[in-house]
Amino acid sequence: MSIKQLPEEERPVEKALQKGLGTLSNGELLALILKTGSSSKSAMGLAEGIIKSLDGGLPGLISVTPQELMGIEGIGPSKACSIAAVGELAKRIYLKPIRDKYRVDCASDVADFFMEELRYERKEHFRTLMLNAKGIVIGFENISIGGLTSTTVHPREVFSPAIRKNASTLVLVHNHPSGDPTPSEADVELTKRIQGAGRLIGIKVLDHVIIGDGRYVSLLGEGYIKED
Repeated sequence: MSIKQLPEEERPVEKALQKGLGTLSNGELLALILKTGSSSKSAMGLAEGIIKSLDGGLPGLISVTPQELMGIEGIGPSKACSIAAVGELAKRIYLKPIRDKYRVDCASDVADFFMEELRYERKEHFRTLMLNAKGIVIGFENISIGGLTSTTVHPREVFSPAIRKNASTLVLVHNHPSGDPTPSEADVELTKRIQGAGRLIGIKVLDHVIIGDGRYVSLLGEGYIKED
């Protein structure tokens, strides 16, 4: 059944205007974004199918890419970008108040800064969190995006943004798509290599925090590396 065939009070637009957006289901909200369906499905049917296909259901909207959405029957480039944009906006709205003038005193502060953004990613994202002399975040940089199990990082790529921003210290951060934040030998060796480069440059590497699904590991806190 198309949306036009529904009783007026059950159509997403009319329902939103009369009763408020809070009364709409997830499928109805997504149907508002889609506006139209496909040749075989209504906007509602298409929306419900998209939610079912997302990894983890609705939270998967945070990390889904337009390319992945285009793999769903009835979703072209325009609809795919519109849907993915909703997830990106939601992520930015959630993170902005958390990150404004954010101070880092310990590994849990770093984990809080990145957890909701990285815990759902299906590829490894390697980032640096740059701090001023008072421990206030002055920026973060996406250094590399890898496959399901690894990412390639060079010290030059790590320190170039930090030098430009005049960072005093930085923290290395990456996620494990498996959800298990236990560091690998490669994680430990990479950290030591970057720490060594930082000593030569004069930018201290405080820690390397690995993000899992609701969990994290601090390489410094767990004794995998020593304080620089």
